[in-house]
Amino acid sequence: MHLLIIGAAGMIGHKLAEKVAATGMIGDRKVDVLTLADVIEPEAATDFDGERRAMAVDLSQGGTAERMIADQPDVVVHLAAIVSGEAEADFDKGYRINLDGTRMLFDAIRLTQGYVPRVVYASSLAVFGAPFPDRIPDDFHLTPLTSYGTQKAIGELLLDDYSRRGFLDGVGIRFPTICIRPGKPNKAASGFFSGILREPLNGQDAVLPVPDDVRHWHASPRAAVGFIEHAASMDTARLGHARNLTMPGVSATVGDQIAALRAVAGDGAVAHIRRQPDETIARIVAGWPRDLDTARARDMGFKAETSFREIIQIYVDDELGGVLPSEPASPR
Repeated sequence: MHLLIIGAAGMIGHKLAEKVAATGMIGDRKVDVLTLADVIEPEAATDFDGERRAMAVDLSQGGTAERMIADQPDVVVHLAAIVSGEAEADFDKGYRINLDGTRMLFDAIRLTQGYVPRVVYASSLAVFGAPFPDRIPDDFHLTPLTSYGTQKAIGELLLDDYSRRGFLDGVGIRFPTICIRPGKPNKAASGFFSGILREPLNGQDAVLPVPDDVRHWHASPRAAVGFIEHAASMDTARLGHARNLTMPGVSATVGDQIAALRAVAGDGAVAHIRRQPDETIARIVAGWPRDLDTARARDMGFKAETSFREIIQIYVDDELGGVLPSEPASPR
């Protein structure tokens, strides 16, 4: 089986590629050919036992989508996007990459005679915007309040329609905010959710731009990879024409996050958090979902963590070698 990961240089794409290289599988499907694509050439999965290909491409440029699917990969994982804060700041770039690139990919598949791959599309909770119920049901109508959310919502509708018409076999994954993201901060408006945990666990200061009572929906990078693996091999007949699913996660306030950090790493870690209000970020986050009913996704086999301590422990295990920080030094 041939697997194509678009956006393979990003955090989730990199982790997915490494998992595939280690197991030779995605879900219950054996991978013989692995193609990794991004705007910079991905370096992941160099130890993959099968045939590995890597390419530096821009999906939003004409002809790129056709080049990527020329060998008709069986599963296409579409993770390529610019994140929420950047899409809001640069309107044209957001639509070019997040929407035009997606449409080009779907059309390249549609126009390839007899080719109907499984397409796993990375969507977002940003497709939901206030006003919404305290607990958003899976079938709640799309109400984005940002350009990023609008771009993802349009992608979801395209995925449904192209799947309905038989051009591709799509599964759309509405990712929770992924926490704790390893590495350096990105331009996502949600980046502080990881930063207020990651930096203190590494003995560094972190900025908290919103109040402690802000509540949001989270899952770990490990869960994110699991979502994709399951979507790549699940029976899509159960989805019917509603191809997009809200993924399971943990509903937690910023205060809950900080309490879990204190329980794991002590007061010294929490002391690294500096409160610095940012009205722009607070306004964006205020319109995001806080709690979701994900019974449909759970019934179909998708799984995530059930507590924030579990999310922090996964970061410790996967990124810090399983060694709990004893008591990071308090900031000067």
